[in-house]
Amino acid sequence: MSTTESKGQPQRFAVAGVSMRDLLAAGEAAALISTPPRAPEPELSERASAHREAA
Repeated sequence: MSTTESKGQPQRFAVAGVSMRDLLAAGEAAALISTPPRAPEPELSERASAHREAA
């Protein structure tokens, strides 16, 4: 048993070769890909012309 295990201190692990910038960029890319596109909003000119025709 090592000294860190006997003291009950958590061991810290790091992924070699991957920078924090790369990890953050990968998270941003995953969020963009997994988020569905927003529905297009109707244009103001279409709403205004429809309103005038109804009146």
